[in-house]
Amino acid sequence: MTGVIDNISAFAVPFVIGIVALIMLCGRRTGFSAFVSGAREGLECAVGLLPSLVAILVGVKMLTESGFLDFVAELIEPFTNFIGVPAELVSLLLTRPFSGSGAMGAYTELMESYGADSFVSFCASVIMGSSDTIIYIIGLYFSSVGVKRSRYAFPCAFAVMLFCIFFSCFISRLFFESA
Repeated sequence: MTGVIDNISAFAVPFVIGIVALIMLCGRRTGFSAFVSGAREGLECAVGLLPSLVAILVGVKMLTESGFLDFVAELIEPFTNFIGVPAELVSLLLTRPFSGSGAMGAYTELMESYGADSFVSFCASVIMGSSDTIIYIIGLYFSSVGVKRSRYAFPCAFAVMLFCIFFSCFISRLFFESA
């Protein structure tokens, strides 16, 4: 059975590329001009997003390097312990809304420090899979379409992120702590 799946997967990408080439050749519009106009629009969009992206990345790096995130982590540690979130996750929880790469660094550090089979690592894995970089996404997407005020987007996204954190630790405790 594995041989059949290997053969199918080996031919899947060339088959899809061939189908797309046939559609482009048989279509009414020339394929290359559609590709070029799409690439031009993508490049214009990327250039428009660049200032917002640089501002967000510089801000996150400044917060991380200044030690502010560590200071906030010490402040909220009693609250996280009270609601059942391990204190070791605070660095991940503070970087996740701002930066995916920063959160991945904090996640990797947790894995190296506590091991992949620890409760902290289980919680961190579920949090990484169930939450997103809300400030980055809201800032980038809203600025790309010219929205100046996000209204309720940030409070709603932040509330969902807090729920994801709590529920991730609850689910991890339910399924993995007894294991």
